Amino acid sequence: MRTTRGRLYGIAIAALMWGAALAPSHAEIRVGFINAVTGPASSLGGQYKRGLAAATMQVGSETIKLITLDDQTDTTVAVKDARKLIEDNNIDILFSPPDSPSAFAIVPVARDAKVPLVSLSTAAVAGEDGNWMITISQPLPLMLSADVEDMKKNGVKRLAYIGFGDAWGDAVYSALKPQADAAGIEIVAKESYARADTSVTAQVLRMLAAKPDAVLTGGSGSPGATPHLALAQLGYRGLAYSTHAVINADFVRVGGASVQGVIAPAGPVAVADQLPQDNPIRAACETFKAAYQRANGDVAPDPFAAYAYDGWLVFLDAAKRALAVAKPGTPEFRIALRDALASTREEIVGTQAVYSFKPGERYGVDNRARVLVRLEKNGWTLLSK
Repeated sequence: MRTTRGRLYGIAIAALMWGAALAPSHAEIRVGFINAVTGPASSLGGQYKRGLAAATMQVGSETIKLITLDDQTDTTVAVKDARKLIEDNNIDILFSPPDSPSAFAIVPVARDAKVPLVSLSTAAVAGEDGNWMITISQPLPLMLSADVEDMKKNGVKRLAYIGFGDAWGDAVYSALKPQADAAGIEIVAKESYARADTSVTAQVLRMLAAKPDAVLTGGSGSPGATPHLALAQLGYRGLAYSTHAVINADFVRVGGASVQGVIAPAGPVAVADQLPQDNPIRAACETFKAAYQRANGDVAPDPFAAYAYDGWLVFLDAAKRALAVAKPGTPEFRIALRDALASTREEIVGTQAVYSFKPGERYGVDNRARVLVRLEKNGWTLLSK
């Protein structure tokens, strides 16, 4: 009997010791990231990846595990990825893909699972449906107001619009229309195209037939250059505007001479070295640039990499406060993290903005997040704050 009890006791002790050896000394924070590694939005996805490579993967004594899945710029895949990260990987927080349709598609998944969502695109959902998300990118009305102000200054009365035929293109137009109306600017043509389209000649011909004083495009990344290529081929030499979604190296590379002169709103990081020395965002941009180059080589960071980096700064700040409430990997921690994201105690100086979130608000930026720039031979040039 004693021998049997002794053996059982020895087995139990061994099992406990084995379990203790396998258990981590502390719980890690798990971050799920759905990125467009492939597909039309991959030029932005590559920059998001490089931006996060420059980020800190630790909060105090807690390590952070980043788990990335490719949504292929496909909303259906994005939803599957979100469910996999939540159900199989037990993530504490989710970062969205760069394209708005996929970002919108995963909002209900995160909400139903009660997992906080950081949207890196401009996607934002009002009301209870969006209570588990915040948005890092600047709101479209804020950014487009810079375009409209410049149009008024230049005497634009007739405007033609062409954008993606999806949630992003619709959002750009919806933000543009009331501001154009208020400024006395008539939108004389409205066209759309798919991200994968290689030609939009027919749409641009219809736009030019309306004799606009200016055009505004609602694309992003490399596919955002497609209308500008067609405009140049058809001999358009008038004013051309776009959004902050084209402040991207691949847009410039693909567009070439056709996108020279494009005017667009941008986050301050796009012209960091042209900001006043006393602007705190300039110092944040210098810190980001150094970290980016250590992680990715001696190349200039792209503004889309900066969105991912800023989103991470906001997350780190919230995680510090959530860790005082609960342990990672638990529903309590996810709730605490959501609450911390929605109630930033102090302003967080990033590269694109100075962030300060409040409960019920999806965006945490103000006018400091917006400058107006023009693309010239030497890059983007600051026109106005």
